[in-house]
Amino acid sequence: MPSEPGPARPVVFSAPGIKRYAARDFTPCNPESFRPVSLTGARCALSCAHCEGKLLRAMVPARPSLLDACARLARAGTRGVLITGGCDRKGRVPLAGLGEELRRVRDSLGLSVAVHTGLLDRAAAEELAQAGVERAMLDLIGARETAREVYHLEAGPEDYEASLAALVDSGVPTLPHIVLGLHYGALKGERAALEMVRRHRVAGLVLVVLTPLPGTPMASVAPPPIGEVEEFFHLARRSLPELPVWLGCARPCGPARRAIDRAALRAGLDGIAFPAEGIVARARASGREVVLSDACCGFVGAPGTDR
Repeated sequence: MPSEPGPARPVVFSAPGIKRYAARDFTPCNPESFRPVSLTGARCALSCAHCEGKLLRAMVPARPSLLDACARLARAGTRGVLITGGCDRKGRVPLAGLGEELRRVRDSLGLSVAVHTGLLDRAAAEELAQAGVERAMLDLIGARETAREVYHLEAGPEDYEASLAALVDSGVPTLPHIVLGLHYGALKGERAALEMVRRHRVAGLVLVVLTPLPGTPMASVAPPPIGEVEEFFHLARRSLPELPVWLGCARPCGPARRAIDRAALRAGLDGIAFPAEGIVARARASGREVVLSDACCGFVGAPGTDR
């Protein structure tokens, strides 16, 4: 395996308030710093095979309104929110018509605002741009079979790339996500998704790894082998040498997590969310400059978000 990178490229470890987290070498200062808010509660029309809406249950419901929910979070010390939710049958998160409310969340409450968009058109992207949304996050699917068999969605890679282009061309700083192993543990369309990223001026790339959830059709699915995961990390780093590439929140726990995090260090990724025990110390021992942050990885470097 390639040796871990030297001190030329810093590595950011982030622990936003998306879930409880503490490690010996990194305990976040503000566990409420960044919270996800679901526009649909736990409802999702797609019932995707890897999730079935279970990930939504841990989020803050946007009740009685998005602005009210965000105001409560701001009073509790939250500094940033991810506005997300379940999708409709066309793969869209219900963001249409929320432009003014999103702007008030940012301007009146002083919160950083990211949105998880799902598929969208140019008009929806322009509304997000006019609202001043600071980050848009879009899961990219590079195989039509994955969209159909996992998301239960009649869409293809061209629909995901059109959504990515709409966001970028509208001026919304965009962080595409690629889920390694989304097709029942197999890497299928990830390389095609990476090529989409290369064709557009995105703000960064977030890589995550399939995490089988109890009670879903993928509960017994094995995540992709660590060798394939690390190979993709290196491919992404080589393909996007100047672009920030992060290892995001979602990946298996336990020994698999430690192995994945070590692979991310060896590949020279720019950041790791919720690092496994010992990974911060490992990065320091390798000579890399270490930055610790309470911010979501996509907001690292934004004013007032780094610790």
